[in-house]
Amino acid sequence: MLPLEGITVVTLEQAIAAPFATRQLADMGARVIKIERPEVGDFARNYDTTVNGLSSHFVWCNRSKESIELDLKTEEGKEALRRLIGKSDVFVQNLAPGAIERMGFIPDELTEKHPELIVCSLSGYGKGGPYETKKAYDLLVQCEAGLVSITGSEEIPSKAGISIADIAAGMYAYTGVLTALLNRSKTGKGTVMEISMLEALGEWMGYPKYYSAYGGEEPRRAGASHATIYPYGPFTCGDGKTVFIGLQNEREWESFCLRILEQPQLTDDPKFESNYKRAENRDELKSIIERNFKSKTSEEVIEKVEEAKIANARLNSMKDFFEHPQLTARNRWQQVQTPVGEIAALKPPVTMKNVQSVMNPIPALGEHTESILKEIGMHSQVK
Repeated sequence: MLPLEGITVVTLEQAIAAPFATRQLADMGARVIKIERPEVGDFARNYDTTVNGLSSHFVWCNRSKESIELDLKTEEGKEALRRLIGKSDVFVQNLAPGAIERMGFIPDELTEKHPELIVCSLSGYGKGGPYETKKAYDLLVQCEAGLVSITGSEEIPSKAGISIADIAAGMYAYTGVLTALLNRSKTGKGTVMEISMLEALGEWMGYPKYYSAYGGEEPRRAGASHATIYPYGPFTCGDGKTVFIGLQNEREWESFCLRILEQPQLTDDPKFESNYKRAENRDELKSIIERNFKSKTSEEVIEKVEEAKIANARLNSMKDFFEHPQLTARNRWQQVQTPVGEIAALKPPVTMKNVQSVMNPIPALGEHTESILKEIGMHSQVK
């Protein structure tokens, strides 16, 4: 039996944050019923057409779900939603602030009527405060949380390359729902919870937040290097390729000087005698390291630092990652059905003995409308 088998989740979701959370619930066996607008659906369906005509965002976040089209501007559509919520364990939504309440679905009233129901709402900035109704797209929340100010080169601030604010909120929604289900098994009662993207990403900003508040200065933007640890980042080799290395302590620094650079005198150089000094004089140290690496290929550098037990990595492209030998060796890819044929999907990162994650198809828009409406005693004309 799958961990969440028997749990039904009804979700009024769009974009990434909520769909990412509910897909993980589906991975663990929950039945996830995704409510979509007639004809249009979740707007993430149309972000791009790169996966054999489907959106890369949508196929990532929506496997193993059932799709039902409902027009929630009509009384019939609202009645269908009421019936679905009445049969569900969890109701998730990430519509614009106040939208669900204006439809008549007030979270506290839902749990009063259905005491075992768990209601989970995701928003950009949370209820109350001057930002409650402010539009909150991923990039904008990255800016508000300070992430963009510490990311990028010294001259140019940059966003993270993925929807990290959405993902952070989705992860806390996922773990929050699991916690609420566990608590319900003890108390018999559901709950109302909310997750804001700003606060979710803010939790992940712990180190720079404290560094700035108590250290009196902002962490410097250091590109792909670490802002406060050095050497920790990219170095160019003789073949023009980039190798990343990361040193964490003085023992590794001594080993690096002796076995890789073959310059043991650097360990006694006052400019490099501590991590603080190495970070302060990083430009000079980078030149020393890259002069040494210039006579070696990237593979030779990787081999030497690996032998010295110094952390390292190649600068992989996304194609390299898709073909990563570690993922292949661990059999981490599985074929998933879509409306246009099979695609490869990465298995969920949590592996449990005797538990096989659900990897069911990605639904076409409204694929399950008729069967779900029949299940709740309504007709397909409702949509």
